[in-house]
Amino acid sequence: MFEIFEPVEVATLTLRNRIVRSATWLGLAGRGGEVTDALVSRYEELGAGGAGLVIGEYTFVSREGRHRPGMTGAHEDDRISDLTRWASAIKRGGAAAALQLVHAGGQTRSEWIGDTIPVAPSLAISPQYSETPRELYREEITRILKAFGQAARRAREAGFDAVQIHAAHGFLVNQFLSPLTNLRGDRYGGDLRGRFRFLQEVVVSIQLAAGADFPVLVKLNGSDFLPGGFDLGEACDVAEWLSQRGVAMIEVSGGTPGSGPLKPVRRGVAPGQGEAYFRDQVGAIKRRVACPVALVGGLRSLETLEELLAFGEADLFSLSRPLLCEPDLPRRWQSGDRAPSRCVACNRCFESARSGLGAACGNEEARSRP
Repeated sequence: MFEIFEPVEVATLTLRNRIVRSATWLGLAGRGGEVTDALVSRYEELGAGGAGLVIGEYTFVSREGRHRPGMTGAHEDDRISDLTRWASAIKRGGAAAALQLVHAGGQTRSEWIGDTIPVAPSLAISPQYSETPRELYREEITRILKAFGQAARRAREAGFDAVQIHAAHGFLVNQFLSPLTNLRGDRYGGDLRGRFRFLQEVVVSIQLAAGADFPVLVKLNGSDFLPGGFDLGEACDVAEWLSQRGVAMIEVSGGTPGSGPLKPVRRGVAPGQGEAYFRDQVGAIKRRVACPVALVGGLRSLETLEELLAFGEADLFSLSRPLLCEPDLPRRWQSGDRAPSRCVACNRCFESARSGLGAACGNEEARSRP
């Protein structure tokens, strides 16, 4: 059996181990999406914490695609120097660095995008939308596709080793994939092939702008967990098509803000209890693709990672909240201390981010546990 802490190949990248820091919003960016000293400091800590790959938090590719305040931006060339500081901070500690790219689509508010109406694949009412968006025009779709490619080019020029397309959690790419939010009658709607077209063209745009040899990762919902929405069968087909188009890795997640208790970030996770809650989805997708597959969601113990690897259910393991609680958790595990993560899935870390203080573990009892 390959061990968790042996090097692993992901396309042209050699990662020092199979642990990934999953992209997690810290809320430390400047008002216009600038990279701040506080954000650089946190990512330097994560890069030194022992993970093989650190994926930088979701970064908007165009102004109307911003999800909320406190997000980083890669929408202009004058951000390249910012991105360079960010990538360098991660890589100083020995981790590979990727940057997650996103367009929020209808999942934003007018006040956050210059008092303009949010845009989406279709005019649709959805619990994941706080406002009713308007439908994108074809020329706007073309412009957003180009924006993804140019943001990836900036990331490469800044020294990032890869980019990740955020195609999950109800954001624009996921909105195109879902029959609940994509009601279009043109080539970007209809059957699954039509609904996949936008994501397919995002991949192509990145490959053209940043280079065919630049690794493209995708964060994909294994299911939206919504009746009539994007489901596991469709996710398996999309993952297979992505693998055929040269995507370097697929990270499997699930849910949207409208998915109730089956949202992406769940409470009530503990070692041996509720761990790996997207296990069924990642296993089904892995059986369909040639590229490596990463599992995110409720990983707390090294034993669970070893079990998943031994049964061939995942190739890499993405941690989010545990690395807010213990940034050096991978290094601790590698040193021989097999005690599980101290994270108790209370989600106080995100309350801190929303307050403007930056995401950080707010559970003193958890952080001080031996």
